[in-house]
Amino acid sequence: MIPMKNTILIATSALALSACGGGSTGGAARDHIRVVGSSTVYPFASLIAENTVKSAGIKAPVIESTGTGAGMKLFCAGVGVSHPDIEMASRRMKASEYEDCAKNGVKDVVEIQIGLDGIAFAEASNGPNMALTVTDIYKALAANPFGKPNTAKTWADVNPALPAEPISVYGPPSTSGTRDALAELILTKGCESDPAMKALKDSDKDKHKKLCTEVRTDGAYVEQGENDNLIVQKIAANPKALGIFGFSFLEENMDKLKGVTVGGIMPTYQTVSDFTYPGARPLYIYVKAAHLKSIKGMNEFAAMFAQNWGPNGPLKARGMVVAPDDVRAKNAEIVKSMTSLDPSGLK
Repeated sequence: MIPMKNTILIATSALALSACGGGSTGGAARDHIRVVGSSTVYPFASLIAENTVKSAGIKAPVIESTGTGAGMKLFCAGVGVSHPDIEMASRRMKASEYEDCAKNGVKDVVEIQIGLDGIAFAEASNGPNMALTVTDIYKALAANPFGKPNTAKTWADVNPALPAEPISVYGPPSTSGTRDALAELILTKGCESDPAMKALKDSDKDKHKKLCTEVRTDGAYVEQGENDNLIVQKIAANPKALGIFGFSFLEENMDKLKGVTVGGIMPTYQTVSDFTYPGARPLYIYVKAAHLKSIKGMNEFAAMFAQNWGPNGPLKARGMVVAPDDVRAKNAEIVKSMTSLDPSGLK
């Protein structure tokens, strides 16, 4: 199991500012990189930080597991030593987040896809072998499935073929990229199994989003903060509960957990890598170009991802699903040139 804390200092380092002169952060810079964002990317960034310290001799980066959404707010708040240098993300940056960045002077953002992951649904090893569909999950977790208040108490209420056990799901909070991906990849697809809900997207986009992605708050779904290991512990101790977290945490804990099929597909390394598993998703880091000259080690940190994300690399050993060859090649070039993101493709 990968140890998880909300904030980690990979190795002891001074937090005092050191003058660098002439940098884009106003003539002074921290003596370490500051990274914020996704709890899913956190274990991978921690490994990269350790390897960068060893190979490049930089001060230990400070890595904060804030969740993707909260991390984006910190990252986009401005340029300078009081703001983070790198954002970890378990989903792509939103157009609205990019606009916030630009408004606050963060105009050159470098997007690097570092690998793949999946939103895994899991249960304890002695669980009931749940087999779900995206529609089952939507009907169980949505606040108002198909426009009506959620009254389902058991899984059998959702689907008579499922066990008559109480709906009890531990999952990520609203600040998490995993929660955003759950909404986009699973809940919305389940919602749009109803033609009327699918049509609503064109007639009333806001209502569609609310009905399709808002999660119930009556206790059936329990937020567990940005600590995926806590979810692992909760469901390992409760065979009647399900958990939702990054696939890497399932893979790390197969001695006490097992995956839950979604649409007949089990979350495995292969089904995530070929995107047959419904919850498969890319992982990213975002680099603040304005800090590259002033914060020592940022280029080396990003380059270390490229050096470690291959089929035989340490990131795969840590649980990351390796991206296809062409994706790795494209992003290795981005790392090398630090090409700024074109926001036109953001949603």
